Amino acid sequence: MPRYVGVMSGTSLDGLDIALIDQGNRPTLLAHHYLPMPAALRAELLSLCASGPDELARAAIAEQHWVTLAAAGIATLLAREGLLASDIRAIGSHGQTVRHEPARGFTVQIGNPALLAELTGISVVADFRRRDVAAGGQGAPLVPAFHESLFDDHEQPCAVLNVGGFSNLSLLTPGQAVRGFDCGPGNVLLDAWIQQQRGESFDRDGAWAASGILHKELLQRLLSDPYFRTQGPKSTGRELFNLPWLQQHLHSLPPLAAADVQRSLLELTARSIVESLQQAQSDTAELLVCGGGAHNAALMQRLGELLPNCQVASTASRGVPPDWVEAMAFAWLAHCCLEHIPANRPSVSGAKGPRVLGAIYPA
Repeated sequence: MPRYVGVMSGTSLDGLDIALIDQGNRPTLLAHHYLPMPAALRAELLSLCASGPDELARAAIAEQHWVTLAAAGIATLLAREGLLASDIRAIGSHGQTVRHEPARGFTVQIGNPALLAELTGISVVADFRRRDVAAGGQGAPLVPAFHESLFDDHEQPCAVLNVGGFSNLSLLTPGQAVRGFDCGPGNVLLDAWIQQQRGESFDRDGAWAASGILHKELLQRLLSDPYFRTQGPKSTGRELFNLPWLQQHLHSLPPLAAADVQRSLLELTARSIVESLQQAQSDTAELLVCGGGAHNAALMQRLGELLPNCQVASTASRGVPPDWVEAMAFAWLAHCCLEHIPANRPSVSGAKGPRVLGAIYPA
């Protein structure tokens, strides 16, 4: 069976996930590797998410560093597995999203796939989102079709929840086309707040959030954002949900304990997920969680409490490690591109029709 490598760098910017899959009837994870994002590169990528001086040159230099990191990680993974570049049919590279504004007709992922092909000696498939946007779609989320290929084998309605920087749902209803959309912030605000207040990159197990007290008025204000009242297809990013957005709401309230803000942000993530799920698929029997949020014990507990009639579990319960689902998805998307298989879902993105996604950079 052909082997593919998927490289995923998400909105949390914590690092690069690299997955090696065997593409048979159903993608199988063979091996994986993780590379932490260097602090200087992370800071530069974050700064590129907003307008600034000399953006084009800075983005070109940043993506060279990103690709060098990815190529080194792929080389490490292949060497560990005793594989050569010639053993891999293609790399599916997501790149790093720095802007996502489908309402204005564009989404931007940097990642210089030509350089990645040059450094690895492996064909690269990249730029998956723009074809869907060109066809009138949101360009995101892209993972529902992959979730469908992995988990759509039960008779009861199921949902797959990815909680990275942002959270997105894939809705798998027997006999219906897969649906999906971005719910709102996943870890992005939780990470930004703990970084600002405590100098920590993330809230391990949600422990700091669990130590705080929910501030109901703050939660109400956060949930009043118009995004939460819209229905899919929809997608979002740092352009909307960011630290200034949070601070704008905080400025209209008396000073709050920092841990209480963190607790309220965790509740925002949980409630926006649950309310979206209940509105779109109220009879969901099983919610499978992947991404970094699957390790947040406080968040998983709240999801279970808010969904008492639904089984909430990590995708590990189905034999797929939650940390590697997205990287696997981009390996699978590379396979779909090379085989001319449409990999978007108009029921998810709102595109005019099915499209083959990605651009090919031969080795």
